[in-house]
Amino acid sequence: MATKGNSGDNRTRSSISIFIVAGLCCFFYLLGTWQRSGFGKGDSIAYEITKKADCSIFSNLNIETRHGDEAGTVDDSKSESKVFEPCDDRFIDYTPCQDQMRAMTFPRENMNYRERHCPPEGEKLHCLVPAPKGYVTPFPWPRSRDYVPYANAPYKSLTVEKAVQNWIQYEGSVFRFPGGGTQFPHGADAYINELASVIPMNNGVVRTALDTGCGVASWGAYLFKKNVLAMSFAPRDSHEAQVQFALERGVPAVIGVLGTIKLPYPSRAFDMAHCSRCLIPWGVNDGIYMMEVDRVLRPGGYWVLSGPPINWRTNYKAWQRPKEELEEEQRKIEEVAKRLCWEKKHEKGEIAIWRKRLNSENCPERDSNATMCESTNADDVWYVFALDKSRYKKMEACVTPYPETSSPDEVAGGELKPFPNRLDDVPPRIARGSVPRVSVESFLEDNKLWKKHIKAYKRVNKIIDSGRYRNIMDMNAGVGSFAAAIESPKLWVMNVMPTIAEKDTLGVIFERGLIGIYHDWCEAFSTYPRTYDLIHANGVFSLYKDKYAAVNDNGPVERSYKSIQLILCNAEDILLEMDRILRPEGAVIFRDQEDVLVKVKKLVSGMRWNTKMVDHEDGPLVPEKVLFAVKQYWVAGGNNSTSEQ
Repeated sequence: MATKGNSGDNRTRSSISIFIVAGLCCFFYLLGTWQRSGFGKGDSIAYEITKKADCSIFSNLNIETRHGDEAGTVDDSKSESKVFEPCDDRFIDYTPCQDQMRAMTFPRENMNYRERHCPPEGEKLHCLVPAPKGYVTPFPWPRSRDYVPYANAPYKSLTVEKAVQNWIQYEGSVFRFPGGGTQFPHGADAYINELASVIPMNNGVVRTALDTGCGVASWGAYLFKKNVLAMSFAPRDSHEAQVQFALERGVPAVIGVLGTIKLPYPSRAFDMAHCSRCLIPWGVNDGIYMMEVDRVLRPGGYWVLSGPPINWRTNYKAWQRPKEELEEEQRKIEEVAKRLCWEKKHEKGEIAIWRKRLNSENCPERDSNATMCESTNADDVWYVFALDKSRYKKMEACVTPYPETSSPDEVAGGELKPFPNRLDDVPPRIARGSVPRVSVESFLEDNKLWKKHIKAYKRVNKIIDSGRYRNIMDMNAGVGSFAAAIESPKLWVMNVMPTIAEKDTLGVIFERGLIGIYHDWCEAFSTYPRTYDLIHANGVFSLYKDKYAAVNDNGPVERSYKSIQLILCNAEDILLEMDRILRPEGAVIFRDQEDVLVKVKKLVSGMRWNTKMVDHEDGPLVPEKVLFAVKQYWVAGGNNSTSEQ
């Protein structure tokens, strides 16, 4: 017995020693990363220690499972895993659906060429997008708000173009973001505080915001101080890497533009929308862009417009534009706002603020002065057939009707509690029964279940809430319970609603005070490579299993199966896209059926990912399993994974 006891003690001491060494390893790795970014001394010491130890997050994992490394009963041992090679170095910042060369083949009218144009099946890359040489882990929040390593986005054009506007500065091996902007030369804090004197940002009433034409997203970055979560977007244009900078800073952003197609968000999603010299022609095309903002703005929400043409009488010379042109531009904006029945709450200097009415009873003239949209589903913004070139739903010059109300004081669609109370409160869409097959009881049960799942995740990946992961994505978000359970000032979650999902719950997610987007995982996501630290994939591969689009050579066909081609959306394409948007040494959590995960595990073994399969937290008899993965560190021009050094 004594011998067994000593043996157990030795094993315990050995485990503790390994844990300490692993902890030191990760400490020194992070230290070395920060220092290689240009801060502090001792780089060489940290680097040498890093080279001698395995510093993947699995050094911190204590995994016990019946499945071992193979995790399951499906026998794939006879077939070799496919090895995915690195893409050419020129694809370091490859964004498939916003590729510059492809974009130039589309019409420039109404910004069509800046919208999503994804490559056909034969032109997709089947390789791993490399990180640039010298790539390092971003600084932890909130330091990342102000500093981005130059090596991660080595583009200086904005430091020249916006040199006098306080957007971005280059200092040694880092970019510094002073918090300024074209319309807020005194800093984002001062600008936001001016808005907050009119808009209730300090009490949780305003929680979600949309920033159109965001630049480097300093507005969204500083809104975190007020616990306001902004979805920022800007096109991939001559201002190289502006959205990439936003995400490197740890600010939610996507590549996007107001052009010809509807925004990928549900109706009544945002508490506030914002344009700070975003150069969007709001009055053109019968006010169609303002009507689209009205669609995604919740009743009682606010629209902020700063910069041209506001205060044109004073600034037309500085803007180098004819005053008659600016006057006409503002006249059109005011006219559309009146048709939408927005109430102008404030205009001072170059800032104007409107508020959307609570319901149609407060604005009976809205129905008579505007063309109302005929569609019964204001959230229908995507498409059906994956290869139809006109697949996205076009914006319409019509006004989205309010949900019905019974009194002048009732908020159309339901009133929301201030954040954070609305996070766990039953969302109005569910309480009113407007989401098929989602009841109050199932919502509460889902909320409870994901709190349990998150606790289990943290037992395996112990750094989930340490601040190491800032940008997180949930690829199949459901009602947003994963994001609600993991909610923290250290992180934010992009909740993705797959367009093929049986239940459209993205509106519910926004009502909880979270943000998200519609997307089809048969296509690339609208972001730069290496923009997410942690990706959560719950049931994604079961969802897309055996899904197809029915097409012929001329586009979509009706539901007859004559002369059709079946285009499979395979797991390999989805995993390569996940690899593209995941940072080196970023993590993925897959939750799915065991046979599905065995196949996923085999594919990612050829993608330079480390993996470990574990049982469901309720035990090995549950067919659902969890696969943890970490992307190895490697950069363009060589195979230098830190996990293998």
